[in-house]
Amino acid sequence: MDHMIQDPAFWTMIAFVGLMGILIYLKIPNTIGGKLDERAKKIESDIREAEKLCEEAQDLLARYERKQKEAMNEAKGILETASAEAKHLEEQGKERLEQSLARREKMALDRIAQVEAQAVDEVRQIAVDVAMDAANELIASQAATSGDKLISESIAGLDKKLH
Repeated sequence: MDHMIQDPAFWTMIAFVGLMGILIYLKIPNTIGGKLDERAKKIESDIREAEKLCEEAQDLLARYERKQKEAMNEAKGILETASAEAKHLEEQGKERLEQSLARREKMALDRIAQVEAQAVDEVRQIAVDVAMDAANELIASQAATSGDKLISESIAGLDKKLH
C-alpha cells in the first residue's frame, strides 16, 4: 500500500474523486446541467425563430417576385399602349400635316388665280384706256378733217339753202 501512496496516479484519482465530491456537494453539476439545459432551450428557440424568419423571408421573396412579375407585365402593357398611342398620334400628325399642306396649296392657288384675274382686269383696263385714247385721237383727227369738210360743204350749201 505504500507503493500506492507514492504513485502519482493514485493522488490524481484521489484529487479527482475529492473534486467530484465537492462539486456534487455544492450541486454544481445540477447548476451546470440547468445552465446547459437553459442554453439548449435558448438555442432550440433561436433555431425555431430562425426557421420562422427564414420561412417569412421566403414568403416575402415569393411575394416580391410576384409583384415584380406583375410590375413587368404592367410595364409591358404601358409600353404597348404608349407605342400604339405614339403610332396613332404620328398618323394623326401626318394626316393633319397633309390637310394643312393641301389647305395652303389651295390658298396659294386661289391667291394666284386672284392675282391673275386682277392682272387680266388691269390689262383690260389699260387696253380700254389705250383704245379710248386711240378712238379719241382718231375721232379728233377725223373730226378735224371731216369738220373742215362739213364746214366747207355747209358754207357752199348755204347759198342753196338761203335762196
